[in-house]
Amino acid sequence: MISVVDFLNGIGMLAQEAAPAAGPSTFMKVIENSIWAGIALCAAGGMYAGILLIRRVGQKQFPGAEAEQAFLNELGECLERSDFDAALQVCDNPSLWNRALPQLAQLALQSRDEPMKKIRQIVGERFDRDILGSLDRMNSWVGTSIKTAPQLGLLGTVLGMINAFAKIAGAAATGVDPKELSADISFALWTTAAGMAISIPLIVLQGSASNSIKKLQENIDEGTGILLDDIAAAKAKAKA
Repeated sequence: MISVVDFLNGIGMLAQEAAPAAGPSTFMKVIENSIWAGIALCAAGGMYAGILLIRRVGQKQFPGAEAEQAFLNELGECLERSDFDAALQVCDNPSLWNRALPQLAQLALQSRDEPMKKIRQIVGERFDRDILGSLDRMNSWVGTSIKTAPQLGLLGTVLGMINAFAKIAGAAATGVDPKELSADISFALWTTAAGMAISIPLIVLQGSASNSIKKLQENIDEGTGILLDDIAAAKAKAKA
């Protein structure tokens, strides 16, 4: 059976053989730099995706409940007169092009000749596919960074400790200067700390974004419910 010392000696020899021309430490330096680069990439990518996600959710919502209610009231007045063209003009406003509710209202008005059940299905599918789908994709990138950063930190910890123990095993007879081990142990601990320091703020950011998405979904459900009821009443009035 292979002893622990023999195993660690084998790891040290592999590290040295990986870059014989550049010296025994080059192999680990390349790995260390790669891990730090990966951690930095997780931090930058996760923060960028999180901020972009929050901004995108903000664009889909109205600035406040009063602005949303004013839009629904104006739309309701047009539908009360069964004036579908005027209702479409209310939705087709440059200031509302990025808002989710006006987009869905315009889609519902354009499909007004369909049965109400079909209109509800069309609006629901469009909301799930085009709006919630795009937000969920951005949210998944934040989640990927949250999961990857600590894993890279743990990988750095394992490799740092392996390198430290390999040095101990390689110099078991003569002893090892503690200064030679401090860099490996420091790298092992710092990578774990960096991974956690990145994932924690991203968890908070993702939680905030998820709450905003849920609030958006609740507002859309409520707004489209009122809108579809007004369209149904306008269709019935137009047929009468």
